[in-house]
Amino acid sequence: MPPMTGAIALFQVFDMPNAIAFYCDILGFEIYRHSPFVETAEGRFFHWAWLRNGPVELMLNTAFDANERPPAPDAARWSGHRDVSLSLGCADVDAVYAELVAKGLEMSPPRTSPHGPRELSVHDPDGYELCFRS
Repeated sequence: MPPMTGAIALFQVFDMPNAIAFYCDILGFEIYRHSPFVETAEGRFFHWAWLRNGPVELMLNTAFDANERPPAPDAARWSGHRDVSLSLGCADVDAVYAELVAKGLEMSPPRTSPHGPRELSVHDPDGYELCFRS
């Protein structure tokens, strides 16, 4: 098998505009590519996006087709996302914490993990954990 050259997580999201706002406006990702916009009962958005922040890449995909999204997330389905954690390397976890708190996120401060690195955890709007490590 030829060597692998990378990996990109794909997260299923309930509300794409809400997810994009979190990842782009709060975490500083940029949209690299996305599927065509659709006009739906839920609003105007795209179903799939490829995001980048430096060398970190992430893909988002809507969990429901156009006009099929329920009015609210099913708690049982979305609670399973608490098992997923994406580790993100960063130079200064404390600076990330200060910036995210300044942007209005409520979270516990960074801690030093038992195995060494400084860590800061935050959950996205769909319940996926993002763990910043330095």
